[in-house]
Amino acid sequence: MSAPRPSHIAPDGSLTMVDVGAKAPTARTARAQALVRLSPAAANALREATLAKGDAFVAAQLAGIMAAKRTAELIPLAHPLAVATVTVEFAWDNDTTLQITTGASTVGPTGVEMEALVAAGVAALTIYDMCKAVDKGIAIDDLRLLEKTGGKSGTWRAT
Repeated sequence: MSAPRPSHIAPDGSLTMVDVGAKAPTARTARAQALVRLSPAAANALREATLAKGDAFVAAQLAGIMAAKRTAELIPLAHPLAVATVTVEFAWDNDTTLQITTGASTVGPTGVEMEALVAAGVAALTIYDMCKAVDKGIAIDDLRLLEKTGGKSGTWRAT
């Protein structure tokens, strides 16, 4: 038995956008995360809101939301979606690691995994941009899907 052909590869080997036109719309959600590893000085400046550029959490939250809404402009084979909601939340894993968790939802023929992932990635990049004057060695790690619901494949959760 051969492996199934990837959905974005046409029989001739070219790239193609998956046709979702005949799929029934269903409620779909996705959650994603990114970790931002900062120096103690950058983490303290972020926590204490003393960064020269202003409130990094507000900027990153807005950037993540805006990015999710523009995912199809950034990812070539992603479908434009009417995103119903996007959330961007922050929590400290430890003194110097910020966890960004995002969520997205829609009612449509395809999922919002890419929207949640793009939101997490751009929110993390915004934290980097806001903190880079304090620490250029900030690392963004573990950008990943945590969960998706809806559609033909149902619910999936990271282990």
